[in-house]
Amino acid sequence: MNNKTVNGIHWSFWVIGVVTLVFNLMGVINYFAQMDADSLASFPEQYRPIIESRPAWATAGFAIAVFGGSIGCLLLLLRKSAAFYVLIASLLGVIVTMMHIFGVAGFSSFEIWIGVLMQLVVTAFLIWYSKLAERKGWTS
Repeated sequence: MNNKTVNGIHWSFWVIGVVTLVFNLMGVINYFAQMDADSLASFPEQYRPIIESRPAWATAGFAIAVFGGSIGCLLLLLRKSAAFYVLIASLLGVIVTMMHIFGVAGFSSFEIWIGVLMQLVVTAFLIWYSKLAERKGWTS
C-alpha cells in the first residue's frame, strides 16, 4: 500500500488532507461554541474568564486561524497551490491567538496550552506539506 496512488497522488496526501480538514473544522465548531453565550455557559469555569476577557483582535486571530486552516485544507484537497498562502494566514492567526492566551495573567491550563500548541504544530506542518505537494506536482 505504500506505493498506491489516486490520480497520480500518493494515498497519504488524501489522508493528511481529510484528517487535518476535520481537525480544523473542529476548531470552527469550537469558535462558534465560544461565540454563543448559552454554549459558553457550559464550558468549565477555568476556560470562561479567558474567553470572556478576550479582546476583539484575539477573537479575530482565532477566527483567521480556524477558518483559514479549514479553507487551506479544503484548497489542498482541491489540489490548489493557493492553500500555502491561506495556511500562512492561518498560522498568523494562531500566533495572534497565542499572544493573548499566553498573556492572560494566572494562565495555567495545560489543556489550553496543548490545544494552542497543537494548532501551531499542525498549521506549520500543513504549510510545509502544501509546499511539498506543490513540488511533487500534486497541486497547481
